[in-house]
Amino acid sequence: MSGRGQITALGRLEDEKAGVMSRKAFSREAIQFLDDYFREMVAGNAAVFAGAGLSVPAGFVDWKELLRPLADELDLDIDRESDLVSVAQFHVNASGNNRHRLHRAVIEALSADNPPTLNHRLLARLPIAIWWTTNYDKLIEKALRENGKVVDVKTAVVQLADTRPRRDAIVYKMHGDVDRPNEAIVTRDDFECYPKKGAAFLNALAGDLVSRTFLFVGFSFTDPNLDYVLSRVRQMFAENQRRHFAIFRRRARLPDEDDDSFAYARVRQELVLRDLQRFNVKAVLIDDYSEITDLLSELERRYRRQTLFVSSSAADFGPWGEEAVQNFMRALGAALVHEGIKVATGLGRGVGNALFTGAAEEAMRAGTHLEDSLIVRPFPRAIADAAERDRLWDQYRHDIIGRAGTALFLFGNQRDGKNIVESAGIRREFEIAREHALVVLPIGATGAMARTLWQEVEGNPDLFMPELDAEGRALLKKLGTPTGDLMTLVEPVVALTKRLAAKLPGR
Repeated sequence: MSGRGQITALGRLEDEKAGVMSRKAFSREAIQFLDDYFREMVAGNAAVFAGAGLSVPAGFVDWKELLRPLADELDLDIDRESDLVSVAQFHVNASGNNRHRLHRAVIEALSADNPPTLNHRLLARLPIAIWWTTNYDKLIEKALRENGKVVDVKTAVVQLADTRPRRDAIVYKMHGDVDRPNEAIVTRDDFECYPKKGAAFLNALAGDLVSRTFLFVGFSFTDPNLDYVLSRVRQMFAENQRRHFAIFRRRARLPDEDDDSFAYARVRQELVLRDLQRFNVKAVLIDDYSEITDLLSELERRYRRQTLFVSSSAADFGPWGEEAVQNFMRALGAALVHEGIKVATGLGRGVGNALFTGAAEEAMRAGTHLEDSLIVRPFPRAIADAAERDRLWDQYRHDIIGRAGTALFLFGNQRDGKNIVESAGIRREFEIAREHALVVLPIGATGAMARTLWQEVEGNPDLFMPELDAEGRALLKKLGTPTGDLMTLVEPVVALTKRLAAKLPGR
């Protein structure tokens, strides 16, 4: 794995730890959002619209701070201004229509190579192909690339006609980019001319609003271009508009704010949110911005639960025999894919190919894309140096296990000289799965290391199985009972995995 791959895997591990630390119960409206948006996300219909609020935690300024030095030059108090577009226009007017100082303000405020925030990285790991933003910074595309995605960035109308090969995500920067500040949409003149000059962007956005379910995050809904597009969509589709979601922080009392001012602000926010219902934008209210991370972490957990990492190896096939073990693994792979569960495997020795074969056969039978059903990462073995091989394999395991939400452990024996011993690799994969907060499911009935791990899990269910309810724990306990017929394990293993894939943690 490259250095970049190592950073991505370890960075994801830190993000997952942070997500576990921040995990909390959700309100009913938040759960409704998670259910609906997750459904659209898995179907490939989700999109994101990012506003300035998403970038501020990365160390970038918001619009008010960007314009503060320009307002000072005009003897205006930016804290008393609500129409920031007009402030930018006033400065251009006062400069004899010279925009150089305005462009410098954009560059100075946003050109730093700041890393993406946790929220950027969480969003980038989700299966979202369409991104819209009014931000000029590069945090979105940077987060997507760090996650190994090919990004097609559109910052000008002429770029809309070009398609980057094998792209994973399109980022529409409808108001420009920090690298081209002379084209940034900032002033009143810019916004008034945009419906004509930026018509292609607006048409593309209108199309996505019709066909995709958007999550608006860090966005205030004061952008006249977005209002223009939302109004067009509303007029065209009347009572059949697609539902979208927007995360808003509930108005809190400001320091030294009197009762009347606070009450007025709360009433006004309620009216704004109610007005958004005209465009079928449903508000998800939070009390603190950290709750955005909670929601996005929950979406990632749900998405990862759709992928099952299978850890297995076998050099000895007793007491069932090699043919029976191979048939079991092949049947299990097919059954998992048949139920819509994505299988991730490193092709463990002795049994991995049979699992892959069954999964691939089922995917082809159903006419689905193999990449939608399988993540296959055969271990690189032609490495003479044992220490280097172990280091590379550990990184490799982090990467593939970090893509899953549940880990299944089967068999787990290997040959050590003339002896058959429990597999140290399976033990290591169990440890890594725990580090990445996966649900661990060792199937004790298959013996060897899987049985040792099953005994540990059974001995401390609150530590190892907090996600499983009583019925799920009872099912896993039964899967530790030795059996002479491995085929009897297929149905309960799939049932247990499906329970976890469908379950929404925190509900």
